Amino acid sequence: MRFHKVKIAVIASLLLGGQAVQAATDDTTFQVTATVTESCNVTATDLAFGNYDPSLANTDNISTITVTCTKGSDYDIGLNEGIASGATVTTRQMIDPVSTDLLNYSLFSDSGRTTNWGNTVSTDTVHVASALGTPEVHTVFGRIPTGQYVTAGSYSDTITVTVTY
Repeated sequence: MRFHKVKIAVIASLLLGGQAVQAATDDTTFQVTATVTESCNVTATDLAFGNYDPSLANTDNISTITVTCTKGSDYDIGLNEGIASGATVTTRQMIDPVSTDLLNYSLFSDSGRTTNWGNTVSTDTVHVASALGTPEVHTVFGRIPTGQYVTAGSYSDTITVTVTY
């Protein structure tokens, strides 16, 4: 039986021209593509002034806005006037729901509290020329001016942050 197996191997080798049998291969390529669209994500922290005494100096505090945009994107951050009737981006107002008194305050884009932070792109928003593609933190500098003698209570407002890109 062993002789028979060797004989078959020799005959197969002769029929194939004495060459070893090899597997055949073929290959190709394909493209991998994606389209990255401009996008931004925004979050903000609350601005809590704490206790306000109208007879003391201005009451200041800060909030932060974190914006993450596609790398290289230009964007503007705008802050609206809030929800109080009659408020503007230069004179924002918190309201006490019990007394309905209004407490004026301002939001600024600089630590010296001289540059008002508004909602008109290219006028009073904060502009970023080229996003890093990582979270970028922007500080909102708030101030309640001294000398507002309103009813004691809990005052609040809601600001909408808009990122235009």
